[in-house]
Amino acid sequence: MANNNVIDTKNLTRTYGTGDQAVYALRGVNLDIGPGQFVALKGRSGSGKTTLLNCIGGLDRPTEGTISIFGEEIGGWSENKLTAWRRQQVGFIFQSLGLLPALSAFENVELILRMNHVPAKERQKRTLECLDLVGLTKWVDHRPYELSGGQQQRVAIARALANRPKLIIADEPTGDLDTKTGREVLSLFRTIIREQNITMLMATHDNLIVDYVDQIMNLQDGQIQQIEYPQQAAAAELVV
Repeated sequence: MANNNVIDTKNLTRTYGTGDQAVYALRGVNLDIGPGQFVALKGRSGSGKTTLLNCIGGLDRPTEGTISIFGEEIGGWSENKLTAWRRQQVGFIFQSLGLLPALSAFENVELILRMNHVPAKERQKRTLECLDLVGLTKWVDHRPYELSGGQQQRVAIARALANRPKLIIADEPTGDLDTKTGREVLSLFRTIIREQNITMLMATHDNLIVDYVDQIMNLQDGQIQQIEYPQQAAAAELVV
């Protein structure tokens, strides 16, 4: 039977240092995440969340084990191939956002399309589509310092969507937002995931996620200790 998972990891291990000085960031992590899933990684600082995201996104390489994305094992790829793959097929959202302050919202989103050599007419159309999707049509010409924290996060989301990814990787995307804005962003994530069949893997400390995600994977000391399915639990409560 064909494996349709978006993400598969087998015995994923990442150590830093050697011998007695070795530090285990990940200890044999096994993941299988299907298409259209909204998955959260939770755990204390140092539990391995960011290392796991970095390995899956090709920003770090595992010490042992394999990582397959859409059925392709990425561990042996060259840096050039990984860079091209990230630009073309994966969307990234980080807590620091990484928006360029001198560029407008439109220009920040368009930049990834320029890097992928998308023709000018198509770039403009796709950039406006993404900004409209996140509710920023009226703010396309504003620079980051002219936008609220929530609006800046929406620009970052629009940028992540620009290359039409089927996988989005996010590291603490609501970490600097207040509760109301955090809920708005999480609701937006869920809507986009459902409408566009995108898979999203998100590291977070935010307890609000229980109302939005399909799975919560709890990490401790580089291992997945528990997996929760909050949407299934909520549906079961409604039936009862």
